Amino acid sequence: MEKYRQKIGAIGEKKAKIYLKLHGYEILECNFRTKSGELDIIAKEKECIVFVEVKTRTNQEYGTPSEAVSYYKRQHMYQSARHYLKRFPTEVECRFDVVEVILTKHGFFWRAKIEHLQNVIQ
Repeated sequence: MEKYRQKIGAIGEKKAKIYLKLHGYEILECNFRTKSGELDIIAKEKECIVFVEVKTRTNQEYGTPSEAVSYYKRQHMYQSARHYLKRFPTEVECRFDVVEVILTKHGFFWRAKIEHLQNVIQ
């Protein structure tokens, strides 16, 4: 079961990266790990650094994907973002986004419905 979840998460992250690139984002880092946690995607949109949490589901039985971004996950994201900004100092604005990915299986392929929620983690 754990491998299946990891596979679904990896597919969702790939779909999210493609989505962001198609919408003008430059991908700076993927799976940036620190002692505080991990940032799924770090991107740049115009003059803004965007820390992106990708949440992937195959259904909404337990709510929307973004509802799974708990208080503790947000705190880990803040800490990880601080580590990133210490390592790569910048004067530009920063924000935290969530990309929700709902996957449905179509034969051998996964189709994704993507919702990009900007500046939702404050």
